[in-house]
This record gives sequence, structure tokens and C-alpha cells, in this order.
Amino acid sequence: MILPALLTSAGFNIVICVGFFSLYSILRKQPYNLKVYFGQRLAQLQPAQKNHYFFDRLIPSAGWLVKAWEASDDDIYACGGIDGLVFIRLIVFCIRIFSVAAVLCIFIVLPVNLFGQAIDQTSPETQMDIFTIRNVPEGSTGLWAHFFSLYVISVSAYVLLYIEFKNVARMRLEQAIRFPRKPSHYTVLVRGIPWSPGESYSEVVSKHFTSWYNVSYLAHQMVYQSGAIQKLMTETEKIYNVLKESTPINQYVQPITLEALPPTNPLKIVAAETETAFKKHKHKHKSDMKGQECAAAFVFFRTRYAAMVASHTIQSKDPMLWVSDFAPEPHDVYWANLCIPYRYLWIRKTLVFIGTILFSVWFLLPTTLVQGLCNIALLESTFPFLRGVSERKYANIISGYLPSLVLTFFVLLVPPVMLMFATLEGAVSRSGRKKSACCKAIIFFFWNIFLYNLFTGTWWDRMRLLTVSGIKDIAILLGNLVPGQAPFFMTYIMTTGWASLAYELMQPFVLIVNWFCQFVLMRKEGYGDLYTFPYHTEVPRTLLFTLLGFTFAILAPLILPFLLVYYFFAYFVYRNQILNVYITRYNTNGNYWPIAHNAAVFSLVVMQTLASIIFGMKNFGTASGFALILIIFTLLFNLYCRHKFLPLFTNKAVQDLIEMDRHDEHSGKLDEILSRLLSSYNNVGVFSGNHPTDLLSPEYEIHNDDPMVVTRRKEDETSHDS
Repeated sequence: MILPALLTSAGFNIVICVGFFSLYSILRKQPYNLKVYFGQRLAQLQPAQKNHYFFDRLIPSAGWLVKAWEASDDDIYACGGIDGLVFIRLIVFCIRIFSVAAVLCIFIVLPVNLFGQAIDQTSPETQMDIFTIRNVPEGSTGLWAHFFSLYVISVSAYVLLYIEFKNVARMRLEQAIRFPRKPSHYTVLVRGIPWSPGESYSEVVSKHFTSWYNVSYLAHQMVYQSGAIQKLMTETEKIYNVLKESTPINQYVQPITLEALPPTNPLKIVAAETETAFKKHKHKHKSDMKGQECAAAFVFFRTRYAAMVASHTIQSKDPMLWVSDFAPEPHDVYWANLCIPYRYLWIRKTLVFIGTILFSVWFLLPTTLVQGLCNIALLESTFPFLRGVSERKYANIISGYLPSLVLTFFVLLVPPVMLMFATLEGAVSRSGRKKSACCKAIIFFFWNIFLYNLFTGTWWDRMRLLTVSGIKDIAILLGNLVPGQAPFFMTYIMTTGWASLAYELMQPFVLIVNWFCQFVLMRKEGYGDLYTFPYHTEVPRTLLFTLLGFTFAILAPLILPFLLVYYFFAYFVYRNQILNVYITRYNTNGNYWPIAHNAAVFSLVVMQTLASIIFGMKNFGTASGFALILIIFTLLFNLYCRHKFLPLFTNKAVQDLIEMDRHDEHSGKLDEILSRLLSSYNNVGVFSGNHPTDLLSPEYEIHNDDPMVVTRRKEDETSHDS
């Protein structure tokens, strides 16, 4: 890529960012955009909006930057939960490590590259190579600068990764202590319930846990199929309850109540008959629910420790039956996947794996097209009908801005597709679905955006000059040509990174829909939907830029200022969005950090591997050997962190659970907690397809015809399971 093309791309993206940032600072002051830019605060309370003067609302300001900077970690935690705080910690980690890399590589490595004089003649397509390691001659003592920077960056990354892993693990432990009465602490999701002739799934669950967990078993709640008819009946019941408990809208109009009518009034007779018929239908509907039971249930236990034991043990000799795990939080449950038979999940995962591969293969087409657009001169020689394009005035736009723009549009398809694949896999929680989509998107980006662009870019550059016949030739090809791909990734960072931050801040889609609802549909409340933070989109993008930063830090240091600009603005933008825009219905309790840690370790290994190859090509064998030792040390460091911290992300500390159980028992709040627990998974959210069951353990009985309010039976009374 030629320098004018890079400058053209930078100009376009700077104009877009400045324009969007200025426009955002104006639009956020307008009263009719309140739900677009302050959804988080509206979800918590109705804020007192400042009365800006008309002209003040039309002047751009940087007040939102100051507020985002002044917000503390406790504020981020209160609005975004532990996941929001972990994501901000990821941004801070990137700022710290690439600040260290920028100081070393800009002031030490870049001068060595610039004055190396290994490239005698430069063409317009390779004029950026003088800023890379390709311009350093073989055997030059200047390579010690690259070796020194490699070791300093690696050691700094080890220290920062260890500190962050330790802090996030500590936050997870504090999370359990800070919210000791979460329903998921007492609840186990059981799937793969075996079918027994003559018995319902609910009766099978009751017998199993009464037999094997008689002391700790409290109750269970079956999961029911939720078809279109069932959803319609549920909504009808809700409407009936709303109408029954409705209050008069106009306070100046005296309402006519049914109790005020004479006993023989036809309206009162019809209303009474309707209510009686509805109750009979409801009772009949409950009796018919047994035929709609799924082989899944929420099982409640009296203590947290008992729930942990049940979730970490195999309930049957057949591991495909009685599969138990900690239940997600009520608002985190993805009800649509609970009824999927557990024995079919491996088929779904296999099909999703095949679908992901096919999608990756299809994505190679736009990636190849993008690299072709970056090499207009080679395209002209390969395809004669394109001759003369490089001489046009818009050639810099085609080779500089258009490739990254085209790739960005195709990349927008990846997170929704991966979220669909994660749903098809059978994720039982919404946070788990996003986490799975995040992992798939990271692998996809690392392969299709990074590795394949490197290979296709080098192939376009040298497809007529170098014949690849073995692994050694591939290593030489990568060592010679990987640094030359840095300008393309610089434009990609600007287009996908800088511009995406401006897009994220503006929220143009939600803004347009809100205006349509207010000014076309005449809805004063505007667009009422609120969103959770798109971790499956932002985490993969951030980690991809981390990979680019580590890879090109010592090979092409000019990429580091572009990355730092992105991370600094990302710090302010994402803090603002977490504080004001996105709501938090669920979280993974910091499980995104192990993903980020593994991606960072992979990036370090890629950086060290390429450095070892290039040092070997430059006849700098000592540094090449020490770089290989550094790879081994990186892998050992990752293994140590996984053994020390990862168990805290996959398990819960027994000590904390038992202490919380003892505290609740001594304080006398255990009965209150258990009574609330039984209704925690009952009709949570408008999308819930579950229905409560009144089958409790033998020591509990139904109270006041409400299956979710229970009282303890006397010890001298005996009963059988209904």
C-alpha cells in the first residue's frame, strides 16, 4: 500500500470520527433522544433532566468525556456489573501494554528500521517498508534493539496479565459474598430426565431427589413446552389480571364497579360467570400441563453447599441422564433451549461446527477481494481490462479506504451469525450464549481477518517472484512479507476501530427508529427497547486489535499510535455507554477475562514466533534461539495462570458457601430466603415459557392455594408425594 492511500484512509476516518463525536454531543442534549442515550439511567430511575437553553443544545461539548473519566470502578460495577468492569479492565490492559511497546518501539526500534538501508530501491507499493524490520540488513547489530524490545514487551505482558487475572478472580469471590442470596446459589438445572411409564417427569424428579437428597432437597419446578397456543393463553391470562386489577384512568370520572351493581344486574351476572369459567379453565389447564412437560427441571435445595454437591456429581451411571449443573439466574435463562433433549445436543454442536467452517470458507471470497483491491498495479497486470485504474484520481481511495471499508461491512455479519450458531448449539443461558458467540467470533477473526489476510496479501505481492515448495519457503515468505501487511491493518484499525467507536457512540439505528416512533407514529415515549452490552461484538474486535498490536510491535512500530488512539477513545466511549446506554439483565461473572487472557497469550506466541523466524533469516541466530526459549516460557506462564486462577472461574469456593449457609441459619433468615426462592423462576420476563409446579418435598405443603407460598409441615405429620 502506498503512503498517499494510507493518508487518504486516515483523512476519511478522522473526518467521520470528529463529525460523529460532535454530532453526538449535540444530540444527547435533546429531550426527545433521552431513551437513546440514557437508557441505563431510565431503567434505574427517572432523572431530572437539565433545562438547557436552546442555543446551548446546539453547541458541541466534551462534558460526556469528563463524566466518563470521573466515574469510579464502583459506578461501572453498579451499571455494567462485573462483566462491564472486566471489559474496561481489558481496555486498560491494552493501553498499558501498548504504551510500553510504543515508547520502546517508536524511540528505539523505529530509528533502527528507518536508517537500516537494507532496501536500496523502493517502489510506490513498497515505500512503507522502510519503516519496518525489512529495512534492517542481515547480521546488523541494530537487531539487538528488536530483541530487547521483544523481551521487555513480553515480560511486561506477563506482569500485567497476572495482575489482571488475580484482580478479576478476586472480584468474582467478592461478587458471591456481595450478593449471597442469588437464586442460582440454591438451584440446579437438571436435564436428561429419564422417562418412566405411567409417571410424569415431575413425579420422576420428585422420587429421585427425595430418595437421594432427602435432607437437602426442597422443591422442584418443571420446564414446560412453550408453543404458540401456550404463549397466547399466557398472554390472555396476563391481560385478564390487568383488567381485573385496573384502576380508573380519569380521576374526575366516577368508575362503575361490579360490586356497586345490583345482584340481578346482567353485567354482574355475566362477569361472575366469566370469572368462574376462567377459573375452571385454568384448573383444567394445570391438569393438562403434565403432557407438556420437558425432560428438564429446576431443583431447589435448602443450602448452597447441597446445590453445589448436586451440580458437580454424576446422578446416574449413564452420563446422558440426570445431567445437573448450576442454574443460571432467572433473568439469564434462555427458555427456548431448555426443552431441547440433552441427547441431541452433540448433534447440534456438530452441525454448528460444520456450519462455522462453511461460513469461514465463504468469507474467504471477500477477504481475497479486499487484498486484490489493495494491489491495483498487480490487478492491472493480471486483468488487462483494469489497466489505467491506478492513474485515476480516485486510485488512492480504491487502494487505501475502500478495501478496509468493504471488509468492515462483511465483518458486521460475523457477530449475528455467531450468536445464531451459539443459540442453535443449545445454550441454556443468555450470558452463555453471548460467551459462546464471543469465542467463535474470536477464532473467526483470528483466522479470517488476521492469518488469511497475511497469506493472501503475501500471495498477491509475490505470487510471481517466489515458489513455495516447503515449510522453509513458507517461513521465508512470512518473514519477508508479513511486515509489509502493516499498512493494510493500519487502515483496518482506523475504519473498523475508530469509525466503529463513532458509530457505537451515535447509535444511528436506534436513533432513527426512535425518531420514526416519535414523529411518524406519534408515540411520545419513543422507542422503548433497551439493549444489553454487545460483548460478542466488542470483545472479539478488541482482542483482534490486541493480536495486531503484538504481532507488528517490533516488525512495524508505526501501527502502535493508531492502536493507542483507538484504545484511548474506546476507554471513554465504552465507559459512557455502560454508564448511560446499556442495561444489565445478566452477566457471566467475569468469565470473559479467561478468554481475553488466552487470546493475549496466543498473540504473544505469534509475536515471538515471527520474531524468531525473522531473526533467523537475518543471520541473528542468538536472538532467534532466545526467542524460542521465550515461547516456552510464555506457554509455561499460561499453564501456571490456568492452574492458579481458572478453577475460581469454573467452581465456587466451598468455604464461602458454607459460611454463608451458617450465617443465614444463625440469623433466622433461611425460611424467608427459601420461600422467595420457590417463586424466583416463575414467569420471569415476557419470554418465559415455564410454569410453576406445586410438587414440593414431603415436608412442605401448599398454603392458601398458592403453589409458590409454602409452610413447613409439623414433624409428627406424614404425607406422600402428590
